[in-house]
This record gives sequence, C-alpha cells and structure tokens, in this order.
Amino acid sequence: MLTKEMTVGQVLRSYPQTIQVFLELGMHCLGCPSSMTESIEGAALTHGRNVDDLVAQLNQAIAVKA
Repeated sequence: MLTKEMTVGQVLRSYPQTIQVFLELGMHCLGCPSSMTESIEGAALTHGRNVDDLVAQLNQAIAVKA
C-alpha cells in the first residue's frame, strides 16, 4: 500500500503502472530530478491535487496490476 510520505521515485521504480495515473493528472515531470526525491504529498501540493485522492488512485492502479 502506498502512502503520501513515499517519494514519487520510489513509487515509479516499484510500480511503473502508476505512471499513467500521474500523467492523466497532468503531472508530467516524472523524470525530473526533484520528482525522484519529492514525496507524493509534495507532488500533489505542487500540482494542486488532493493528496488523499492521488494516493487512492495510485493504490487502485497497483491493485489492478497485482
């Protein structure tokens, strides 16, 4: 289960199927250096997204691909 404290980099490395969720939400800078160390919460705030909704969508994506 993913949490808002995890970094975007951790999520992308462990669950590449989450890339589509980020892209659909307009979070296109997945390869930039800061995304590798930024928390999901920080990324959500930067992009004006609700962190709880984002985490739920990411967890749904990894559940579907499990």
